Amino acid sequence: MSLYGMMQTGASGMNAQANRLSTVADNIANSSTTGYKKASTAFSSLILPSSAGAYNSGAVNTSVRYSISDAGPLEFTTSNTDLAIDGDGFFIVNDSGGRSFLTRAGSFVKDGDGNLVNAAGFTLMGYDYTGGPPAPVVNGFDGLVKVNVQSAGLTATPSTTGNFFANLDDGAAVVAPANLPSANAANAEYSHKSSLVVYDNVGAEVMLDFYYTKTADDNWEVAVYNRADATPGTSFPYGAAALATQNLVFDPALSGGLAAASPTSISLAVPGGAALTIDLAEMTQLNYEFTVDDADANGNAPSAVTDVEISADGTVYAKYANGDLKPLYQVALANVPSPDNLTPLPGNVYQQGIDSGVIITGFAGSGGFGNLIAGALEGSNVDLATELTDMIASQRSYTANSKVFQTGSDLLDVLVNLKR
Repeated sequence: MSLYGMMQTGASGMNAQANRLSTVADNIANSSTTGYKKASTAFSSLILPSSAGAYNSGAVNTSVRYSISDAGPLEFTTSNTDLAIDGDGFFIVNDSGGRSFLTRAGSFVKDGDGNLVNAAGFTLMGYDYTGGPPAPVVNGFDGLVKVNVQSAGLTATPSTTGNFFANLDDGAAVVAPANLPSANAANAEYSHKSSLVVYDNVGAEVMLDFYYTKTADDNWEVAVYNRADATPGTSFPYGAAALATQNLVFDPALSGGLAAASPTSISLAVPGGAALTIDLAEMTQLNYEFTVDDADANGNAPSAVTDVEISADGTVYAKYANGDLKPLYQVALANVPSPDNLTPLPGNVYQQGIDSGVIITGFAGSGGFGNLIAGALEGSNVDLATELTDMIASQRSYTANSKVFQTGSDLLDVLVNLKR
């Protein structure tokens, strides 16, 4: 047995326990860090060649492992920009230099430029919704942009589509052609009238008057006028011709629904706005009073962004004062085949490691990725009770290894004193 080897083994043991205590200290210090993944120390023996009569003590080697794949507990908050991943996946974030990393720390807040930034200063990345629903680039970070919730200011959307579903009274009297609303005469007659609000290009309301007039059995004329052109008190004659007219034909054999050859919509140009198509496919003609079942049109008046909402699939919506939701971005997620082999970096972020596998990107709720939960954070997966237990055990082992070193030193003193 080599006394020097014995002392080196003791020193190796103390160094190994010091590494273990370091991971314990790091875990305890980050027990409240959002999305933190605990570190642990794995031990392996180093055996030196020995003979039957002389044993050479070896040493112990340590390696640090990270429990990145173990999810921490969910903690709910009052901020709807706090995000947690319920399942697999990582947020893709960028540092100030534009380099991309992965993280589970979703404590995002809006910075001065409107970007969503977490507590470590990393910016959340996603795909822009300007061109419609985006598609992820599965093998890279191309196409990702900063998720900015300040870019959507006042917005006004012109009306382009709508619907008007109503029942027309089968018992209504037939109106002579000269008196139809489409003739725009002062003596115009009509069977039913209703109105619909639409919006022009600058978000101003435009009131459209719809006139439904029976022209023959199972035949009805639809005439649409701009309320702004109406004669005060009487409406007719309007100051301008009808914006559009349409003839509907009903088939009693179809329970009063539109005949197969009948038009099912009416199209017109909104004054100061866009082309508008109103769906009439569910109009009916029954022996019952005029009843509007459903009438609506898209578009909205100017409205400011009041809040941000994020759905389970990662779509970031701007919520306007009028209640409308407009998709702005879709948050991208990433994953690797072996998350525990990712390389951890300062700021609670990770990058691809040698043994982690290739990074694959996608969206929450698809392709094996978990769902996003807004208003929640993933806590640290550190168990303080376990860490304190490991601390005591490591302290005892460190003390025992120091005794081995001290014993070897004492034996060397004995050996040196033999000369005296």
